[in-house]
Amino acid sequence: MNITIVTVGKLKEKYLKLGIEEYVKRLSAYAKVDLVEVADEKAPESLSEADMEIVKKKEADRILSKTSPDAYVIALAIEGKMKTSEELAAGLESLMTYGRSKVVFVIGGSLGLHDSVLKRADELLSFSKMTFPHQLMKLVLLEQVYRGFKIMRGEPYHK
Repeated sequence: MNITIVTVGKLKEKYLKLGIEEYVKRLSAYAKVDLVEVADEKAPESLSEADMEIVKKKEADRILSKTSPDAYVIALAIEGKMKTSEELAAGLESLMTYGRSKVVFVIGGSLGLHDSVLKRADELLSFSKMTFPHQLMKLVLLEQVYRGFKIMRGEPYHK
């Protein structure tokens, strides 16, 4: 399976980089993982609704340019479906079984995802009703995908 994680913004925090590198290394036994960062749009702290849409649209164009037409796209969105780790594993296994070997996970920027990305997504996934820093979600997502592969293979995973 080819897994691409597209995120908005550059990762700066060393502790997150180390965790992400660890899970990418662990996942390499199961899948090819590509991490793609697209530039976030510079914007002032206070924005009008119209300005927020413009920023999200510019980021969306960058995100969509990194998703191939044949990829199965899973966008992380607060309004998405919440799943257990086992359900996520089953979903990934089903994609592999039915020949959907390219999976793209999308994590938006601080303003969230533009409607064009949500419409392109084959699935919306939520980890919580709470809001998290998007760079932290990259680490959480990688851990859950790794856990999913361990579940699929019936391998032990230290809790």
